[in-house]
This record gives sequence, structure tokens and C-alpha cells, in this order.
Amino acid sequence: MRVVVVAGPDPGHAFPAIALCRRFAAAGDTPTLLTGVQWLSTARAAGVDAAELLGLDPTPEDDDGDDGAKIHHRAARMAVQNLDQLRAAAPDLVVSDVITACGGMAAELLGIPWVELSPHPLYLPSKGLPPIGSGLAPGTGMRGRLRDSIMRSLTARSVRAGTRQRGAARAGIGLPPLDPGPLRRLIATLPALEVPRPDWPADAVVVGPLHFEPTEQALTVPPGSGPVVVVAPSTASTGAAGLAELALEHLVPGAGLPVGARVAVSRLGGPVLDLPSWAVAGLGRQDELLTHADLVICGGGHGMVAKSLLAGLPLVVVPGGGDQWEIANRVVRQGSGRLIRPLTGPALAEAVGAVLASPSYRDAARRAAAGAAEVADPVRVCREALCGAE
Repeated sequence: MRVVVVAGPDPGHAFPAIALCRRFAAAGDTPTLLTGVQWLSTARAAGVDAAELLGLDPTPEDDDGDDGAKIHHRAARMAVQNLDQLRAAAPDLVVSDVITACGGMAAELLGIPWVELSPHPLYLPSKGLPPIGSGLAPGTGMRGRLRDSIMRSLTARSVRAGTRQRGAARAGIGLPPLDPGPLRRLIATLPALEVPRPDWPADAVVVGPLHFEPTEQALTVPPGSGPVVVVAPSTASTGAAGLAELALEHLVPGAGLPVGARVAVSRLGGPVLDLPSWAVAGLGRQDELLTHADLVICGGGHGMVAKSLLAGLPLVVVPGGGDQWEIANRVVRQGSGRLIRPLTGPALAEAVGAVLASPSYRDAARRAAAGAAEVADPVRVCREALCGAE
């Protein structure tokens, strides 16, 4: 099976796409990745055929202040720009990232079956949940259900506006305004981070997190006898700023942390940090680093949260914007971590101390990790969807 996987350059979307390509290749399929130029050499070094996804740079006509226009109208333009290389690849199937909607549109223009990849929980609206992004648990009792109903009605206008924008964008490139949707939706998360809903779509399948390490080098944890705290600042532009600096200032062994503790700051880049002897910072394999860790502090991005839970590690989550508030609250309700907002040094030290002191957080994280055994194989899901479409 020849597969083209389409994803934008944000690490939270490009890395899962690379991971999925490797899964296809390991199963004997022939995947090609279309993504931002900054990850092409990384993908190729990992054995993935990769090419530039055209049209990622904004144009004067783009309205980045309007999320609907940013997603749908840019996607329509990019779908047309990438038609030739998609046609030349002659794929049997296209997998399109959920926010890189051009892949699905281009596949539809060429009559190629396509599947959607969500590298996080399912974020479609539900008649049984409060609006996604609120961070709220489903309401219970008459008052709770009324609260959710009112909140859904308040956000319904935005949902309808997005649907209209998508229809207009589709019509502008010759597609029917009504979007038929993908054959399947690959929900690349842990079951513990999902919320039960009465209207789970029949085409949505939980396939587990898709993780990729962009380096083979390792961060060496400084020597010591106390716990190891991993700090992983958000890679998203909406992430909380200054997390690494604040952690190094307030999580001091013998003060904010037990004597002998160590701190490891895992990040793709950033300003030079003034590091004490008990801390290390830089790019390294996070999966290897987490084998030494006792707790993870992160921004609430799905990738790092899911990676930590898979390692059975409790969390202190400092959410920024986007979906980080939603993810952070799901972590708290699942019992595997604490949430901090607003971020202050004393609040960070208190939360870290509380999570390290209570085994209940680690127990909950291990329960979340055990749920990975319940997920489906994304390659099999894609193959079965393609067989059903023929």
C-alpha cells in the first residue's frame, strides 16, 4: 500500500506523522511524508521518504486572526498547490493531519481515499459533553446537564461559522460544499485521556499515542540520590513562557526539592540557561530520559503528557493556550497530576512536592499506561478502511 501522510511543521503534529510513517514502513507499506522543510532531514534520517508540503507560508490574503479562515481557506489553497506532487506519488491512501486539512481536500479532488489523524483526543463537539477547551468534566444532575447545554448553545454559532467557512473554501476549489469527511479518524491518544461520550463517531478509532524522537543523543542526568524531575517546556507558540527558568530557580535540592534531587530540562531549543551542578538541559531522547525520572513538569501538550503517562510518571502541568487547558484538566481528573495556573515559583514547588509525596499520582499514571493495551493498530485500521472503500 502506498500512503502519503500530510502534516504541518508544528512538532506536535509533524512528529506523530513521522511516527505513523515508520509504522507503515515496518508493516511493509510505502509511506511518503509531506511536511515543513525544517523536519525533512530529520524524517529522512529516520528512514522516512519526505518532501516539502507546499503553501505553508502565509500570504497577504490569509486572516490568521480568524481560526476558521486560517484552517479552511489556507487548506483549500494548499490542496491545489500540492495536487501535482500528490498525483505523482499515486498513493492508495492519504492520511491528513486534523489541522492540516489540505491533505484531505487534495485527496478528495483526486478521488483518493483518505483518513484523518488526530494526534490528541477526539475534539469533535458532542451532545453529551461541555464544549471542548473548557476543561470541564461532563455535568451531572439537572444543573450540570443544563450548564453543558447552555455552554454548547453559546459555542454553536462558532461551530456553524466554521462549517460555512469550510463549505465556502471547498466550493472555491471545485468540491461539494458539504464535507463527506474521512474514511476513518485515527485518535492517537491513550484511553485514559478520552472522555466517554454518547455519540462517539463510528469512524473514530483510538490507536494510541504516536511518538517520535528527533535525536539519538541522550541527556545525562547529574549524579545524586534524590528524585529526578524532568522539565519539558511546551513546543507550541501558545505555551506558558519561562517554565524552565522558573523551575531552575525554585526547584533547588534541599529547598524546593529533596536533598540529592536532580532536574533535567528537555527541549528542542531556546535561550542559554545558567545551570547549577544538579541540573542539565538540552535536546535528548525523551523516552530514554523518562526511564530515570520520578516526575514530569510540562506545558500540557498532548505529546509530552501521553509520553509521561506511558512511562507511568506523574505530572505537574502548566497549561498555556490551545488545547493545553483541556488536556491538563483531564490529567487532574484522571488523578495522575496537578495543574498550576497562574504559574509562580512557590506554586510550582508546592505542587512538585505534593505529587512526589503521594503515591496516588504515580498509581494513576500507571493505570493510564496500562490502557495502551486496549488501542487499535493504526496501520490495520487504515488497511481495513481502504478495503471497505473498494
